[in-house]
Amino acid sequence: MTYDLLIIGGGINGAAIAREAALNGLKVVLVEKGDLAGATSSASTKLIHGGLRYLEYYEFKLVAEALRERERLIKAAPHIIYPLQFVLPHENAVRPWLLVRLGLLLYDFLGGRMSLPRSRGLRASDTGFTNPLKGGRKGFVYSDAWVDDARLTVLNAVDAAANGAEIIVQTALVSARRERDLWRATLSDGREIAARGMVNAAGPWVHQMLGKLGVNAASGVRLIKGSHIVVPSLFDGDQAYILQQPDRRIVFAIPYENGSTEIGTTDVPVDAPEDAVIDADEIAYLCEAVNRHFVKQVGPADVTSSWSGVRPLYDDGASEAKAVTRDYVLELDTNGPALLSIFGGKITTARHLAQEAVAKLAPPMGCRVRPVTRNRPFPGGDIGNFGAFLAKVRATWPFLGNDRSHRMARAYGSMLHQLLDGISDAAAMGRNLGGGLTEVEARWMHNREWARTPDDALLRRSKIGLHLTAAERAAFNAWWAVAFPK
Repeated sequence: MTYDLLIIGGGINGAAIAREAALNGLKVVLVEKGDLAGATSSASTKLIHGGLRYLEYYEFKLVAEALRERERLIKAAPHIIYPLQFVLPHENAVRPWLLVRLGLLLYDFLGGRMSLPRSRGLRASDTGFTNPLKGGRKGFVYSDAWVDDARLTVLNAVDAAANGAEIIVQTALVSARRERDLWRATLSDGREIAARGMVNAAGPWVHQMLGKLGVNAASGVRLIKGSHIVVPSLFDGDQAYILQQPDRRIVFAIPYENGSTEIGTTDVPVDAPEDAVIDADEIAYLCEAVNRHFVKQVGPADVTSSWSGVRPLYDDGASEAKAVTRDYVLELDTNGPALLSIFGGKITTARHLAQEAVAKLAPPMGCRVRPVTRNRPFPGGDIGNFGAFLAKVRATWPFLGNDRSHRMARAYGSMLHQLLDGISDAAAMGRNLGGGLTEVEARWMHNREWARTPDDALLRRSKIGLHLTAAERAAFNAWWAVAFPK
């Protein structure tokens, strides 16, 4: 079968490009060797943000672009993206108060007209923000947004598929060669594919993929491991904290699942994508980072879970990992049918990257494209105000209960009407497989969202796996093996 575009890699960049290309009428196939968002794209800090600290490295263009995207994404996916206030305490600060204030004013300015509150100083009345902290009450408050990174990746793929793209998971590219005006590729399932253009969106494996294709890249990539830990809640409230460290890095403390706190991230150079495993030094570093600022203290024994991802950052020659640009580079090779390789990028700017990538591919492929996703809601995102939508969900399906209705409204948005079509009581949802996940929802994940293993469902399509006992995980695995035999 011949496609217009073959995309290698089902992370956020590959899925976003598939969406942009499919909506432009191109015949698209995306091939992912594991799960969608199975590596870096499910291991982020889970923020949609401009990158306040990037201003320190004069990344003004990147910050402005990211802030524009933040505004678009909040409107396009209000079910999985929502505003989050950040407290930036100035105790133990390594930057002058005036410098930080000016940075926040610049952050507001670069954001232009935005729906989120602008930055301000901490007030005497902000006791809910300051009581968890050691020392005085100097500091600032500003806003960014939280995102379910894995679901954002999946929703890109869902929209792409709804517009004709083919999404193939658990399948690797074995080989590919240029043959006149086509790429001819062989997949691990034996399938042969021809395409007029190819995108190398392999993330940390971008150079390995280029080697497989026999192509030399002008751009380089720095592999930087970022790790996060989860501990019992360090504070009450919905706010997050951005904490300055003696090494001039910053560490986030963010409300997470079931009253816990996510702490991250680290910046550790690594040699291979497979090095995405947290080590004892990183755990100690993150514990010490929050202990400098919070009254409540934590240690390695308090860590309930963790995750690590290897970020494929474009190599701009910076001497330290923390200074490496978070911008992206799109490298186009037209020595035969087009090949576009993606270096760098971040969750927040993936939509813009995809728009630019498709525009860059269009001339050598002889097709006309236009920006199509700037104001387009993501699947399930046409809900307006989330609070009002949640109230309707609870009125329509009262048997879901408060916790499950909130979780499912967040995960699926308006797609709940399809998922729960014809279901009028809890019994019709099938067996409870643990943590409120029922058979009807698990089958949706498999049939509509390409979940092929229990972890795909429990850790990426949802975070329910974090709350199950070992016995519940085993029971879910057993049910999955029977429901979806290989």
